[in-house]
Amino acid sequence: MILAACPGGPTSNMITFLAAGDVALSVTLTAISSLITVFTIPLVINFSMQTFLGEGTTLQLPFLSTVLQITVITLLPVGIGMIAKRYAPGLADKVDKPVKWLSLFFLAVVITGVLLRERNNFISYVIDVGWATLVLNVVTMALGFAIATLTRLGEKSVTAITIEVGIQNGTLAIAIASTPTLLNTPTMAIPGAIYSLLMFVTGAGFAWWASRRQGLLKA
Repeated sequence: MILAACPGGPTSNMITFLAAGDVALSVTLTAISSLITVFTIPLVINFSMQTFLGEGTTLQLPFLSTVLQITVITLLPVGIGMIAKRYAPGLADKVDKPVKWLSLFFLAVVITGVLLRERNNFISYVIDVGWATLVLNVVTMALGFAIATLTRLGEKSVTAITIEVGIQNGTLAIAIASTPTLLNTPTMAIPGAIYSLLMFVTGAGFAWWASRRQGLLKA
């Protein structure tokens, strides 16, 4: 539920680029969903806690604190990027590639940290939640593709929407679960870490298929 409540992230923008999709649409969707989920994440997660862990659970996201921290994690980087692209396009183009690699490096560090902390139980966690995270990823991508195709938005837009809907911000999910001032429950970060590994496999597979499909359609 933490993963499902999160918006798309920078990874979805990168995969959209690799898949020859509409990158501008992908970035716009990321910005809009990030803005909305700043307020919906604490509501969805707290409701989920009460529903799945019971009324007596002590785990609870403080609304205002969560909104502020998610704003810093998601909206601030997106906002800086959009402002730089608008007012300093030359600088934005120069730092575009290094920033993408830096974001991937940061994601790798976060995932590695979570997995090392829970390394003794890693295999059992994969068995327990690996299938659920994979189903979440594949089903949401399939729904995004089906809806975008039915609305006849064009191949590049279909690609962007499929990836944006199907690739959640795993880094944000990990941060919400493990940050001391939020849930502070590292085991809840495991699904986010496993998901973040799986989404590269499914995302790369879809990017290859989508770019090949567009090439065949043009031919």
